[in-house]
Amino acid sequence: MSNSREAARLAKTAAPTLLALTKENKNAMLCAIADALYAARGKIAEANAVDIKNAEGKGAAFCDRLKFDEPRIAVAADGLRAIAALHDPIDTIAEERTLYNGLRLKKVVVPIGVVAVIYEARPNVTVDAAGICLKTSNAALLRGSADATETNRAVVDVIRKVTEKFNVDINAVSLVECERDEVKELLTDEEHIDLAIPRGSKSLIDFVRKNATVPVIETGAGNCSAYIDGTCDAELAVNAVLNAKTQRISVCNALESIYIERNALAHALPVLNALHAAGVTVHADGYIKAAFPQAVAATDDDYYREYLSMDVSVKTVDDVKDAVNCINKYGTHHSDVIFSRDEAAIRYFQKYVDSAVVYSNASTRFTDGGEFGFGAEIGISTQKLHARGPMGIDGLTTYKYVVDGDGQIRNR
Repeated sequence: MSNSREAARLAKTAAPTLLALTKENKNAMLCAIADALYAARGKIAEANAVDIKNAEGKGAAFCDRLKFDEPRIAVAADGLRAIAALHDPIDTIAEERTLYNGLRLKKVVVPIGVVAVIYEARPNVTVDAAGICLKTSNAALLRGSADATETNRAVVDVIRKVTEKFNVDINAVSLVECERDEVKELLTDEEHIDLAIPRGSKSLIDFVRKNATVPVIETGAGNCSAYIDGTCDAELAVNAVLNAKTQRISVCNALESIYIERNALAHALPVLNALHAAGVTVHADGYIKAAFPQAVAATDDDYYREYLSMDVSVKTVDDVKDAVNCINKYGTHHSDVIFSRDEAAIRYFQKYVDSAVVYSNASTRFTDGGEFGFGAEIGISTQKLHARGPMGIDGLTTYKYVVDGDGQIRNR
């Protein structure tokens, strides 16, 4: 048996030990993990420095995703405390009624079981995923990339030491270090794994989706778009677009594409000037280049691209309907925004853009479990079944029907 399959088997065995915890004990455990991570922040940061050094030459955006220094560790610990403060959905009754025959029917919220999270170079995911899984009584099987090995080992070691003190099988949170072929084994281990969640690049998500026979929730890829029309507040648009594009270029909720109403191009030039001044390369169509010569020519592929760099694609469109069509064609159904003061245009955009989160007049950077009040997130789902958008604790639950009777038999 491979290491990955053995880890999955052990996780399946460990999961029931979480069900034995009371809500109060789970919350206390999460807070204890938060305290332990903060106490170990120096050691974890040292491990992260090794990973950062090993990643030299992979680019600033990659190293930013990999970075897990003391301030970020403190934020992750605060996220665990926020998760602990949330309602606990497990064992709550979503629906209850008595049937015609006297049977008492209850719809009870339960954990999914064993959740395999497969992700790249983001050690904060290790904390977030473990925390949300523990809150919802799910076992977490964590397969981070080799780039973050030292950091993830240090983090999971802290978590397991705390869970053991709460009489939870340490295999309820496991770090799986395996090659890609063994990842395929995880993705087909229907006996032990109930759900796989890929979090990272489009190539990673595609790999998981194509190779999995276990259920998958797709997360991550973020070609986020903005539409600017002639009624927008130009100063507001400048500030929000700059924030969405440049505050942190390596994340999936960063802005990657801009669509501008053709007749309002002059009105939107301050946005392009601000991006250029901030060091962003504008990849644009012929209309944009004629008015903004600092731009470089865009290809059709540019409008599909999640840059994760100081680049943005810009295209002119006829109107809000044309913009919606382009976003639905080129985007990844993650997060999109309209900058407008036209209420009808805003409502049209929000109704017909087929994405998990749709904004008006704000940065896309707010698409985040913490910002939405979920404490943290296990990923941002861009699909439609079961969960969509930032996935907090409710996204890792399912339900079962509990039926009580007193001798009823069916006779019809």
